[in-house]
Order: sequence, then C-alpha cells, then structure tokens
Amino acid sequence: MEFKDYYAALGVERSATQDEIKRAYRKLARKFHPDVSKEPDAESRFKEVAEAHEALIDPERRAAYDEIGQRHARGENFQPPPGWDSGFEFSGRGGVEAGAHGPGRGADFSDFFESIFGRGGHDGRPGAGGRRQAPGRDHHAKVTIDLEDSYRGTRRTISLRMPVVDAQGHGVFHDRQLEVHIPQGVREGQHVRLAGQGGPGQGGEPAGDLYLEITLKPHPQFRVDGRDVYVELPVSPWEAALGAPVAAPTPDGEVQLNIPAGSGQGRKLRLKGRGLPGKQAGDLYAVLVITLPRADSDAAKAAYTALSQAFPEYNPRIAQKG
Repeated sequence: MEFKDYYAALGVERSATQDEIKRAYRKLARKFHPDVSKEPDAESRFKEVAEAHEALIDPERRAAYDEIGQRHARGENFQPPPGWDSGFEFSGRGGVEAGAHGPGRGADFSDFFESIFGRGGHDGRPGAGGRRQAPGRDHHAKVTIDLEDSYRGTRRTISLRMPVVDAQGHGVFHDRQLEVHIPQGVREGQHVRLAGQGGPGQGGEPAGDLYLEITLKPHPQFRVDGRDVYVELPVSPWEAALGAPVAAPTPDGEVQLNIPAGSGQGRKLRLKGRGLPGKQAGDLYAVLVITLPRADSDAAKAAYTALSQAFPEYNPRIAQKG
C-alpha cells in the first residue's frame, strides 16, 4: 500500500487553512467531475480529490493524517505504525475512526484512507450543530499502559492532544493532562469512562464523557491472549528429563513451578488464575524451552560424550524417516 499525499492531490501547502482546502477542492471537483469533464482520467482524479478533501477538511482527521505524514513520503510503502494514535483525543464515537466521522455517505475510499480512519459513518446525532441546548459530545482517546499496570491497577497522569481549528483556520492542538485510575485487570480494547471529561454542553446541558481505550504495550517477555498470559520458560535438559522446581516469571513477580519429569520442548504448564485479574481471572501458561549448554570446555565435551554413550540408539530424527 502506497502513502498518499493529500495536500499534493489538492495542490495546496501543508500549512493551508480549512478555507483554502475547501476552495481547492471545489475548483478541482468542478474540473474533474465525470459528468462534465473531458479529461481522460477524470473519474480517477475526481475520486482522488474527493478522498483528499475528506481527509483534510475535518480538523481531527487532518491532525491524524499530519501525524502519520511527518514520517512518510508520497508513494512510499506504508503501514500505520502500531500505537501511532495513542494520546490523541477525538470527539464522536471511538478514536480516529469516529472522531473523524469516517468516510462520507456512499463514498468508496482507498485502503490507505481506511487504514488510518477506519470505516465509521457520520455522527448522525440529531441537531448536533444547531441547537442552543445540547449535551456535550463524548470524546475518545487511546492510552497505552504496561502489562504490569493491568495486573496491579495504577494511577497515571496522561497527556492528551485535541485537534481544533484556530481563528485563522489552521489546525492546532489543545493539550491537557488528566489524573486517571487504571483499574486492575483492564484488558486490551476495554474502555475506561471518565464522566464529564468530554465536550462541554450548551445551554446548561451536561458535558460529555471521555472514553479511554486501553492498549497494552508489547512486552519483551509475556504475550497476552484475552485474559491468559504466556511466557517462554527456559529449562535445562536434566530439569526437563528428571523434573525440578524452578523460578518462573509472572508480571506480578516470580513463583515456584515444579517441572514434571519427562517434560518435552514446548510443553505448556498452567498456572491457574495467574493471568490478568478479574471476576474470572485468566491463567498463565509457561511454555518450556529446553536449552543446551555449550561444549566449550574439556569437561563439557566429556559430559556430552558420556551422554551419547549412555543413549547409543537414540536418534532425534527418527520421526523424519517415517
């Protein structure tokens, strides 16, 4: 998938105001409209211009695109970096997709557009723009936490950036900080509601709420699947063959784990209730990885020689011959 330069598609600078973007779009839309244009590529150019306008005319969507565009050039191979939108605050129903109000009605936008903004529809709340009295909109943001924060729960100060349009029609960010309680056992994709921290109400109506979508930072040691947690546990050949008590890591500290005698590579040992906490806590699975010491001394070589003599008929490739 190629990165699209929406500013170039409209022929405007990255510093263009919203009014300049509107004017550029109207001019090009008239020029390339398939019903009137004689240009050979009118239909494709019209779609390109419409998509660029849809991406840039909304301040929230434009801010998301600009954040991505700082690190990519036109035509460059592109995939959205994981967690790129963490810390952005958007109005509407759910992060970039809802904050940007999604594609226009009936629009058929590119995979590039949908990889950033999703497929969400318009807000559709009746009278959202013209009533003197209206409750505040709910806002949404993503926040990335450590796995250990989910295990124990924590209080964190988070910084959020809300894209708005200034008096000159330029997109700017309103920054704010909030003290947030992260509940114990919160899962990937779960939302934490902060009452009254969304958009302000009009005419005495209450403010909206702020919903924080939780994402878990990739962990160098643990893998999370729902409420279950997996960890690779290195063991020696003699610990696997003879059995042994070993210290096993968990996100909440080490525990003692008994390796059963005769364990093989990849065996999963279940620690019930040691996964993510909750009304029904997940489990932790220690996946055995048998490691071999190096034969880098005379004593080590002698030990390996004795082992080979103790098992003269052992052939680890016997299964391949079947």
